[in-house]
Amino acid sequence: MENKQTPDAVDLILAQWRQERPDLDVAPMGLLGRLGRLRDHLARDIETVLQTHGLNSSSFDVLATLRRAGHPYQLSPSELLAAMMVTSGTMTNRIDQLEKQGLVQRLPNPQDRRSLLIALTDKGLTLVDQAVTDHVANQHRLTKALTTAQQAELNDLLRVFLAVYEP
Repeated sequence: MENKQTPDAVDLILAQWRQERPDLDVAPMGLLGRLGRLRDHLARDIETVLQTHGLNSSSFDVLATLRRAGHPYQLSPSELLAAMMVTSGTMTNRIDQLEKQGLVQRLPNPQDRRSLLIALTDKGLTLVDQAVTDHVANQHRLTKALTTAQQAELNDLLRVFLAVYEP
């Protein structure tokens, strides 16, 4: 598929490399450069929406993970770790901050007295429901430049690419 669009900043970088190093195939640099630039733009726009709820992407991830777990909106710290792929120290810090804000609470685990469960509070549930509504609306806005078919095609291609790193 040939790109008939106006050259972008990445095209200009690639042209410079092709001029200076014609011996290198810099096509992957274009793909990865665009993915990186897109990631930065999307992250900025996503953070802006989450900030309207007093959240950042890290705190939202914890709350959203608990919310999508279903009623009673609680998981063990190890289940949260597995779902979010962060270190235990990072997770502890996130939970501490959310607990200070009254958004989550640590509860005794009735199945294992030695462990705890992390649960959404009523305040946390209300906040994450509001935030996820705005987050999804923002995702629609961020992807509206692509048709439904293009979104599906890009999703399929990215799934193949991601499988290399997350088999």
